Amino acid sequence: MAFYGDKPIQDRKISIFDTTLRDGEQTPGVSLTPEQKIEIAHQLAKLGVDTIEAGFPIASAGDMESVHNIATAGLTSEVCGLARVLTKDLDACIQADVGMIHTFVSTSDIQRIHTIKKSREEVIEMATNAVEYIKDHGMRCMFSAMDATRTDMDYLIEVYKAVEDAGCDIINVPDTVGVIAPSGMYRLISELDKDINIPIDTHCHNDFGLAVANSLMAIEAGASQAQVTVNGLGERAGNADLAETVMSLRSIYGAKTNINTEYIVETARMVERYTGVAIPPHMPIVGENAFAHESGIHTHGVLENSDTFEPGIMTPEMVGHTRRIVLGKHAGRHAVLRSLQSANIHPSDEQLDAIIDKVKLLADKGKRITDADLYVIAFDILGKPEGMPTIDLKEVSVMTGNVTTSTAVVKALVNGTERITSDVGVGPVDAALKAVETLIGKHATSVSIHDFRIEAVTGGADALAEVVIGVQDEKGRIVTARAANADIVLASVEALVTAINMLLKT
Repeated sequence: MAFYGDKPIQDRKISIFDTTLRDGEQTPGVSLTPEQKIEIAHQLAKLGVDTIEAGFPIASAGDMESVHNIATAGLTSEVCGLARVLTKDLDACIQADVGMIHTFVSTSDIQRIHTIKKSREEVIEMATNAVEYIKDHGMRCMFSAMDATRTDMDYLIEVYKAVEDAGCDIINVPDTVGVIAPSGMYRLISELDKDINIPIDTHCHNDFGLAVANSLMAIEAGASQAQVTVNGLGERAGNADLAETVMSLRSIYGAKTNINTEYIVETARMVERYTGVAIPPHMPIVGENAFAHESGIHTHGVLENSDTFEPGIMTPEMVGHTRRIVLGKHAGRHAVLRSLQSANIHPSDEQLDAIIDKVKLLADKGKRITDADLYVIAFDILGKPEGMPTIDLKEVSVMTGNVTTSTAVVKALVNGTERITSDVGVGPVDAALKAVETLIGKHATSVSIHDFRIEAVTGGADALAEVVIGVQDEKGRIVTARAANADIVLASVEALVTAINMLLKT
């Protein structure tokens, strides 16, 4: 049997506890509005997470309002509030009307002595009092021994047994500073599982890139719930990533969760948009390159049978992603031909050889080859199709300012007819892109912006910005195009118009 076929937790049901709304805002530079938080909460419920930790109600009036709004939104997910083992914190959670309170206190000597300055006995008393207070108010309770992985084992067990006796519903084992090794996490949870009779949850930080591995080892050892965040958000290096944890459980281990995996990428992109924290292209599962192939050997195999150079047990469709063939210096005939055929371009063998030579020549100069680049090369060799372009951009004007709603006016020839339109947006680029979408009228409903990024910016006040935009149609086809301009708005509009022209004409 192949090693990947070993499934020690096959068919076990694992609960997913999402802390994006709490830990996401601990990511440096991230601040979410109450409206964004409620939208993310609805998306997490749609995704199927079992519990949403909505925030820390005692932190501010805004946090209290947000947590209360989420808790009373009628979501299918359980809503939890965070609280220290302090009565005022617990009362704030009760006032927020959450279904569960997650209370915590430091138990490691280094945190206990230097932060809360309490004895071991005082910590146990504070923990049990908090649990009893929560249960006296008829609410579910989770207790965390903060910095559990640096806490003396005998004392850690004593703390957890004390809160269990006090009526706690579930314990959380946090690797607060991300220092435990996966083998150590397995042993830790195994030992706790012998003495603790209530469910065990784990919360892992990613300081050494081990958060997902530690979460999986905890579950192998007996934990029944994992705390995760969308896109691995969180303080310092972040937390265990939801997509990686869930898909590892499902596809590698054969475990069960309530997650509707087809919404994973959709959720990741929403959180990326609201937090401003970009998803790295190479990020597993949700990154732009997660199911992208360039190497000739790889693309040939994937085009014949996707299982050859993809996991097989996880497909892009399972997570709401799209497989892409990327063209570059390593691209082979099969990849180039398939990309051209998908655009209804059918070269002869000689013409294909010429197109491939030009693609490789362009790639050798360090340029990323977009679909628009490929089509331009092909049209140069085969001849330009009749009727191109659909949109001939003539003029772009933008008005923006700190007290002015960004407004863009776009003039262009659309199939030979001059049109002028305007639209507003969040910033000049957004306004200009929306104006282009309005300009093409009924076609706008069949195309959407799939990707937008600034690839390169030169130095100086007159820096040259290079924008890459991906446009997707209702059939799932994606066309990418680039444009460079000292004006980032113009570069964005030019790239979008090029991509739309290619998509509508191929």
